Amino acid sequence: MHIDFHTHANLSRKSPITLDEFIKKMEEASLNGLDALALTENVNHPNFTNLYNMLDHNFSYENDYYDVNGLKVFPGMQVDVKDKGSFLIIANRETIKLIYKKLSLQENEIHADELMELIHHNHVLKIAAHPLRQSNPWLHHKEETLKQFDALEINGKDLYRYGNTMKTEMEALASHLQIGAVSGSSADQRFHYGCIFNEIPECTTIDQLKKAILEKEYKVHVSPFLHPKIKAANFVSMFFRKKAV
Repeated sequence: MHIDFHTHANLSRKSPITLDEFIKKMEEASLNGLDALALTENVNHPNFTNLYNMLDHNFSYENDYYDVNGLKVFPGMQVDVKDKGSFLIIANRETIKLIYKKLSLQENEIHADELMELIHHNHVLKIAAHPLRQSNPWLHHKEETLKQFDALEINGKDLYRYGNTMKTEMEALASHLQIGAVSGSSADQRFHYGCIFNEIPECTTIDQLKKAILEKEYKVHVSPFLHPKIKAANFVSMFFRKKAV
């Protein structure tokens, strides 16, 4: 099974996804070789609840994923913490909605250790997003915090920005922490899918995904077309974001 652990439905805060656009995006993900993806929408996006309502009303939900014309879409969210760092949280839909509700009740931005405590649950997959990104890194956090993740992310956009040595650095750090190092694209539109993905055994539940990562039953694949894919994706994203202003 080929899966991307970091994707977004909405292009920007001012561009909420429509059902037709979402279906076309998922078709493009399938055409680019993906069998599954985690939909890790930013938790502070105005369209967050509407997105999951759209999924609930239009697609069947089996085990822990939505079936979108044969593509497995695992529920998730991305959460930035006050002390820097970005969480990818992947879980069943009930858990994602519960975490969203709890975060919505927070008066202030949440710290990393507080979020770890809030999502402490055996059925939650926790990935540290783009840990080396200069604007929102993870490396200043305590090892005790980092070791609570299931994996660090090898991010497609960061490979494009910082070069292939970043993948080696992530794998070495993950090995030191004794956790996984899986990939995510940060895809938010069609050109982006397939630039980087994980090959894992067939999974239909969060527990199976966690087990595959824990037991290192995965392989990260980097597309030879990563650079032109992300360059094109960045150009299109910039165009539509300017248009939305």
